[in-house]
Amino acid sequence: MAHQATTSYLKDSIGLFHYYKKLGERAMAQCPDEGLFLTLDAESNSIAIIVKHLAGNMRSRFTDFLTSDGEKPDRHRDTEFEDAPKTRAELMALWDRGWKCVFDALDPLTDADVDRTVTIRKEPHTVMQAISRQLAHYAHHVGQILFLAKHLTVQTTGKWESLSVPRGKSAEINAKVAAGEVSQRGMLFSSDPGNNPPGTH
Repeated sequence: MAHQATTSYLKDSIGLFHYYKKLGERAMAQCPDEGLFLTLDAESNSIAIIVKHLAGNMRSRFTDFLTSDGEKPDRHRDTEFEDAPKTRAELMALWDRGWKCVFDALDPLTDADVDRTVTIRKEPHTVMQAISRQLAHYAHHVGQILFLAKHLTVQTTGKWESLSVPRGKSAEINAKVAAGEVSQRGMLFSSDPGNNPPGTH
């Protein structure tokens, strides 16, 4: 499906949240189970810890999004970087619960809501600012997940299915986008790049 232009900040943002959710899922799906829990060094986080942090942030920021501060009193951020989930199933359950908070909060909103004021750590934000803040934060961490998943998968299996424009396919994809056959912000690549539009590296 071709890219659809919109003047709705809310619609565009929700679409991007879905995009980054899927990007993270496709990366983690390729990663061997053991790779989800490995760290590259003492100062690094594993994929499992990043997911735990994201889920904690999402719950805090988007529960009662319009009516309570985005930093909930029962959130203990430092603990999100301790005691990682132990299994893929536990990790994915955390991931899904976090994203459910995001979409449960955003889906009922209308464009008239983007100028409303919410607070994060008592600091006022418009709804638009709060969404942009979280979109940037989640894209940052999904990029970390993708980097780690690719590195650890290649290290273990020697293989990686591109989630972006595969090498040597740029001209082909550019032509498909120009012809309206695929969208630059649609689905991520499967093993057949002719059937799915490009994502990001």
